[in-house]
Amino acid sequence: MMIQMAVLCDAATDTASKLSLLGAFDTIHASQLPALYPACTVAVRMVFYNAEDGMHTLRLSFMDADGRPVIPSMEFPLPVAVPADTHFVTRNLIINFQHLKFDKPGMYSIDLAVDGRQEAAIPLQVRLMPPGTPGGPAAG
Repeated sequence: MMIQMAVLCDAATDTASKLSLLGAFDTIHASQLPALYPACTVAVRMVFYNAEDGMHTLRLSFMDADGRPVIPSMEFPLPVAVPADTHFVTRNLIINFQHLKFDKPGMYSIDLAVDGRQEAAIPLQVRLMPPGTPGGPAAG
């Protein structure tokens, strides 16, 4: 198994096993705290090989720098059946979030584990930048 891609973005779609992303990002500029982020998406593309047929589980944990959860961890079942005439299959997973609350600036991590083994981490930084600060929310 290989996580081919894991990204935080504005939106994602999966159409006929094609994963399309809109607006990948790694920083949130907040004008005040706590900050409420209206909507975002975690998009994951995984590859499973012949010997990996069967049921798998993806666990997503969204943590702050102190290891405290931003949201409760989530688990997603991943049934895998690799056809006999091929060597691998891909699975796309799109997880939408609304109204994420960030109480403090700093580093955050979206950790992805498959079958209990950490496979990827998506870093996110939250920066407090008052309106009018160059690079801040009012700067465009």
